[in-house]
Amino acid sequence: MKKNNKTIIMILFFFVGLLVLLYPAISDFYNQKRQSKVIVDYESLLEKYSPNDYTELFDEADKYNKELASLKYPYIYYKELKNYNNILDVNNTGMMGYISIDKIKVELPIYHGTSEQVLSVAVGHLEGSSFPVGGIGTHSVLSAHRGLPSSKLFTDLNKLEIGDTFTVTILDRLITYEVDQIEIVEPNDLKKLEIDPEKDYITLMTCTPYGINTHRLLVRGTRIENTKVKTYITTEAFQVSNLIVTPLVALPIVFILLLSIIFKPIEKNYLEEYLNITQNNINIEKDTNNIKNLHKLNNINKEKRTNKNTSINNKINTK
Repeated sequence: MKKNNKTIIMILFFFVGLLVLLYPAISDFYNQKRQSKVIVDYESLLEKYSPNDYTELFDEADKYNKELASLKYPYIYYKELKNYNNILDVNNTGMMGYISIDKIKVELPIYHGTSEQVLSVAVGHLEGSSFPVGGIGTHSVLSAHRGLPSSKLFTDLNKLEIGDTFTVTILDRLITYEVDQIEIVEPNDLKKLEIDPEKDYITLMTCTPYGINTHRLLVRGTRIENTKVKTYITTEAFQVSNLIVTPLVALPIVFILLLSIIFKPIEKNYLEEYLNITQNNINIEKDTNNIKNLHKLNNINKEKRTNKNTSINNKINTK
């Protein structure tokens, strides 16, 4: 019984350890699936819009960007501008579009603001920066976490190099940017995020060093001509990563092997113990029979001696 309890404990520890090991991959897969679903829903919603609708929405964002650029310190006085949360919010969730970075294989929704609720699952637009709709005299800043156990997000942003590209999709507009500057700055250093009246920039921002987060990694892109046309297939299909498939397929196999390895010796031991007990019982029975036989033999010998003595006494008395 004790051996069986030990086996159960070993199996429980094994699966707890396995779940802890697989949690980041499974959680990241779940979040990627959810992010993909959000983007699919966004694209499906846009099919209902007409070119005139897009023009109106972009005009509203362009107006905001011009007013922002006219402020002396946009990152301080941006709250003077009204209607921020409603601009480009076509699905009433705060989503304004999505970003695609082919080199690090991420495609993430972009939401208004950089609250913890946003940054834990997607990319946030930094208030005080331009809306990411493009245009000379705009500088949009998009931020996301890295190193989260539950989601990849901007974890691999440091792998981008000068000359790499990424795209931002806002409504029906696809905008391509090429990385032209990579900087590491203090959290409160905003100089690299200022608007250049002659440029069209987007800066991707995340914490660094990995796991320490004392500084900010800034990957700036300057707008270039699109190398592809905006296309998006609104489907529920989603490619499952090999990091997820392999452990899930291997899990039942490992479980069966573990049981076979652990339980076989135990069954053998129980059989051996049973045989030993049976043999001991046989030996005890033999010993008991031997003792009985000895007692019988002693009684017979005693009776013979008694009879012999009686015979001798009778002879003596006769004489």
